[in-house]
Formats: sequence, C-alpha cells, structure tokens
Amino acid sequence: MHYRTLGDSGVEVSEVGFGAWVVGTDWWGDRGEKQALDMLEHALNRGITYFDTGDVYGHGRSEELVGEAFADRREEVTLATKVGYDFYNNPQAGHGEIPKEIIPEYLREAVEKSLDRLDTEYVDVLQLHNADVSEVDDDILETLDELREEGLIRATGWALGPSIGWLAEGDRAIAEGFDSVQLVWNLLEQEVGTHFLETIDELDAETSLIPRVPHSSGLLNEQVTPETELGEGDHRGFRPDEWYETGWEKLETLRFLEREGERTMGQASIAWLLAHDAVASVTPTFRTTEDIDEWADAGEVPALSEEELDRVAELYTTNFGIDRDDGMDSLRSSVDGADLRKADIEKQPAD
Repeated sequence: MHYRTLGDSGVEVSEVGFGAWVVGTDWWGDRGEKQALDMLEHALNRGITYFDTGDVYGHGRSEELVGEAFADRREEVTLATKVGYDFYNNPQAGHGEIPKEIIPEYLREAVEKSLDRLDTEYVDVLQLHNADVSEVDDDILETLDELREEGLIRATGWALGPSIGWLAEGDRAIAEGFDSVQLVWNLLEQEVGTHFLETIDELDAETSLIPRVPHSSGLLNEQVTPETELGEGDHRGFRPDEWYETGWEKLETLRFLEREGERTMGQASIAWLLAHDAVASVTPTFRTTEDIDEWADAGEVPALSEEELDRVAELYTTNFGIDRDDGMDSLRSSVDGADLRKADIEKQPAD
C-alpha cells in the first residue's frame, strides 16, 4: 500500500480507502455485525488506513461499527465522516433523499454526535454531505474553520452527489480551499473528474480528489454481469437495463487493461484513477474480504502506460464505439443541470 497527503492538510490517506457505506446499511447487500467488523479489521491489516463513513449511513450505525472496530487502534487510521442530512428528525423512506440541515448549529451538533459514535475526540476529515452550493455560505465556512481550530476536525471535504454532476459544488469547494472533493469517477464516467482536474489546474489549487464508484456499480469488476440478479434493496437495481447492456459492451473494449497474473480489470480501474496526481485515495465498494485482498493491491500492480492511458481517452471520446442510448439521459444536479450545460456536458450517467 502507498499513501498520499490530502490537500495541504498534512492528513495522510491510503491510496485505496474503505467506503464504510457498506457496513451498517443493506444498500449493497446485508451483512451481520461480525462480518462488518471482520472486514474493517481485515482492511486495516492489509494497509488500508483511510475509512470513509457518514452519519446518515444506517442512521449512525456505520459510524458505531467503525468506532468499535478501531477503538484500540485509533492512531493507525484516518477517519472521515459526513454530515448534513437531518435523519434525527426525518424518517428514511427506502433510498429516497431525506431533508438536509446545512446551518452552523446543526453541523456542530451533528459533529459532536458523530464523535460520540466513532468513539474518538476528533475526525481527520469532515465532509459536507451532498450540500448544494447555495447552502454553503460564509457562516458554514466559518463554522468549519472553528471546528478545525478547536481540534475536532483536521481537514475539510465536500462529498458530491447523490447523482453524478454537481460541478458547481466541486468548483466551489476547490475555490474555497477544501482539502478534498469526493465524486463519482471511473473509466465509464469521466467528464466530471476531468472537469475538476481542469479546475484544480486553473486555480493552482491543492484540493485532492477522492473518487468513489471506481468500478461503475459492479460493471468494471464484473460483479454485475448479464446473468446477475440483484437482491432486493440493492441500490444498483434502480439503474435501467440499457445502462448495463451498453456497459457490458464498453467493458469488452477495455480488456487490453488486463494482464493475466499481473493486473485484473478491477485493479486496473483503480490504477487508472491513481494515475492522476490530484487523486489522493480511491474508495471502492468492498463487499467481501476477497474484494479487499484484490483491490488493496491496486497500487502495486503495473502502472498504466502512456499508450494505455491514451487508448482509454480515445475510447471515451468515441463512446467506446457504441451509438445508442444507455437509458441515462436525465440529469440531476443541484442547480438543475446548469453547471453541466455550462461545462458543455450534454449527457452524464447518474449514480
């Protein structure tokens, strides 16, 4: 495992991180408490030190499990969490988005409750969870500064979503000097990541990018194939069939990234993201310890060559040679798609 620094915060993160949305929830398949704790411990033993959770995951349960797993190893891990959704006063209805509360008083209270669940005196990275650009005013920025000065947080981040897009939010985070921006970014969904690379370059910013969904919801690691029947509650079942059908065709054009005995497609998908200097950590969705064993080694496999990187770029420019709709034409963005249109991104798959 290799390690990188998040922005200019001095916070060190492992190149492959653990997205703790898979523990404490059933959105990626249900797993018992013992399995969840075993996975967290196994990840740390494999060199993964960056663990990314959120207070809304399982309404606090994910944070509790992370806190329990590392109660005696706190100094070995970098803990990130997210706040902004008011699940304390609003029930969760399936996968629907609950109301947010992005005001100083609520954020401070939410942080204190997260610290209690995580059984820690500070979090290394505090992220605003899917905050709209209009919600983050000077008072919010001042509150984040105060939390850092008080030693309750070490770095700030902005987690974008729930759909891909949200360029206005990422651009604002980079302009305001947030240490990290978390986004959906992978070989099949590249526009937004490319846009933020350009913003970072234009502003000469230090903000780090943290890609999630590096395997495009199971396509690139082949956990979702034409024969797969997704379980009840699995969030990936909400994507249209056309998206999967075109995705499987795109995957076949990327087979050149595999090297038998040296680099799997799942590893290559992460290695491609790590080839970008602005990327600090990639957070795949681990479902088993076998996933951890394979993907934790993504930084150790042969790096993608310039020829391979150029070939990926050419394929993406031509939509992998596929000329039909993938069922994901509708855009969701916090500013009604205006940020995407301004960036000349006409169509972009949602998360």
